[in-house]
Amino acid sequence: MGRGDLTSDQWARLERLLPRGIKSGRPPAWTRWQLIDGIRWRTRTGAPWREVPERYGPWDRAYDLFRRWQRDGTWARIVTQLQDEADAKGLITWDVNVDSTVRRAHQHTAGAAKRGISRRSRPAASSSSRPTTRSDAPEVD
Repeated sequence: MGRGDLTSDQWARLERLLPRGIKSGRPPAWTRWQLIDGIRWRTRTGAPWREVPERYGPWDRAYDLFRRWQRDGTWARIVTQLQDEADAKGLITWDVNVDSTVRRAHQHTAGAAKRGISRRSRPAASSSSRPTTRSDAPEVD
């Protein structure tokens, strides 16, 4: 058991919230407990899926379980149920913090002409940075 793996008590609380398998036949080679610990290891470390340790089962099995439950909303349902249970026991304090440090610029500040940068403020006889060619040179008779 790794230091971040689920304990027996945590697994007992989580197992009843998991969806029931409907497949019959041969039992799986890797338990859900191992696969979920592998998913938790990956999300905790931020490592690529292919680096999930072998003690948690094949990385692609853990990834498939993670994605399948993510798509069908199982993870969100589990979190909501665990939060509801903790809230009912008074273990969660729902404090709200309002921060007013975001400042917005006035609507007229966007797109206003800048002084000294506008093309209109350039003198009419300003020299161009474009090289002069024969056709651009003034004709001398």
